[in-house]
Amino acid sequence: MKSLLKIAFVFGSMVSLSSCKDDLKPNYQYMPNMYESVAYETYSESDAFNSPTGEKGKEGQIPAQGSIKRGFVPYEYPNTPEALAAIKALNPKSPLDATQVDMKKGEELYGIYCAICHGAEGNGKGKLVTQEKFLGVPSYADRVINEGSVFHVVTYGLNSMGSHANQLSQEERWLVAAYVMQLKSKL
Repeated sequence: MKSLLKIAFVFGSMVSLSSCKDDLKPNYQYMPNMYESVAYETYSESDAFNSPTGEKGKEGQIPAQGSIKRGFVPYEYPNTPEALAAIKALNPKSPLDATQVDMKKGEELYGIYCAICHGAEGNGKGKLVTQEKFLGVPSYADRVINEGSVFHVVTYGLNSMGSHANQLSQEERWLVAAYVMQLKSKL
């Protein structure tokens, strides 16, 4: 009985070893693209995102129709001088309540984005003005401004000043506007 088991074991191991490799007929692979991937040329055109209009590679980059980016809150005033005049007349207040207004954060953001031109005190004597890189930056004491108009100007920009809407969130722009009004009251 033991010799029969030994013969069966040797025969079984020979069959299993000989069945694993056949040079004339290679074995099948499960998911061969994982082992031998297709080589693609770097930066070459792809048919992966072809649109029905025929634009190559654009459809996958276009956002879905009607979608808005995360955290976006629409601002109802357009970028026109009439809208700025209307905001100055209406005097809209910040949507942030008193507990959300962090003057230290507003001062920090003002120092990063505004003080280089408008000065640390809001007097229009920032470093770029004293070095005569930009001229005509107004002092907050000479301007008729309110919190809403400051927010509008920071959002869209005015004259030589560009928009800061890409750098600052809506909440951060309201913090800067609150800090600017604090500076104006000190001048």
